[in-house]
Amino acid sequence: MGYVLSLYILRRIALMIPTLILVSVMVFALMRLIPGDAATLQIGDDSSAARVEALRESLGLNRPAYVQYFSWLGDVVRLDFGESLQTRQPVSASLARAVPVSAQLALLAFAVSAVIGVGLGLISSASQNSLGDYAARVIAILGLSVPSFVLGTLFLLLPAMWFGWFPPLGYIPLWENPTQSLIQFTLPALTIGYRSSGVTARMVRSSMLEILRQDYIRTARSKGLTYGRIYTTHALKNAAIPVITIMGTQVGSLLGGALISETIFGLPGVGRLFIESVADRDYPVIQAAVLFMALAVVVMNLVVDVIYAVVDPRIRYS
Repeated sequence: MGYVLSLYILRRIALMIPTLILVSVMVFALMRLIPGDAATLQIGDDSSAARVEALRESLGLNRPAYVQYFSWLGDVVRLDFGESLQTRQPVSASLARAVPVSAQLALLAFAVSAVIGVGLGLISSASQNSLGDYAARVIAILGLSVPSFVLGTLFLLLPAMWFGWFPPLGYIPLWENPTQSLIQFTLPALTIGYRSSGVTARMVRSSMLEILRQDYIRTARSKGLTYGRIYTTHALKNAAIPVITIMGTQVGSLLGGALISETIFGLPGVGRLFIESVADRDYPVIQAAVLFMALAVVVMNLVVDVIYAVVDPRIRYS
């Protein structure tokens, strides 16, 4: 099985390459279809055309688009993402500072989503059509309905209005002050995680209810097994397959929500770096940030597929 699994992983890794190339082509083309470029933004619209053109030449923006793309792609293969058009600093250095922030936020948000979502789903499925079921479903639907920027604003303003408390400003690394760092990330993690928990809760509920109607569950009941043992031992593991899928694919939405939450809470992560770079038309930074987010999504999909096979031995590699 180990040899077959290794071949499967290698095939999936090979399929990741065209996906990432397609993402890079799309973001490269879309950014250059937007009116204006980095040279115009740096100098301003009132400057002479000759000065703008000189700056465009120094930045390499006057070359044909396909030449710019393949030049950049060749550097990416060597793990060189180029220099920022605004700061003239290596893009890799900016990513190295931003990735740990986004990674910490995504992990905490994923934990929040798992705890709240799985908890609500189990409560809802264990007491179908009861008051607890309705309450859990309302909480899940609220998470799906309220936008991230609304939740983030509420989480930021309400503690300040009611208790006079503000989260720590500025980024505090986890290794410098773990307590203050976790406090700083609590509200943004709740903002992103609560929205994702709604999807998880609904999936857990529907999966558990479907499993509980299966014939082998009725057989277990007829043999005298307690409801608690049937629920935890027989139903929960089999219901975990679709839940693993939905939770794994939520990494993309967690990173998408971080674009807003990092801006609201002042966290210098990849999402905030991306938004600032879009405003500045900083093409190398934008392309590197999008590639990072795309890589996180496809790697997580690979991890989900591998976990699939471990949880359910009936799955065959193809």
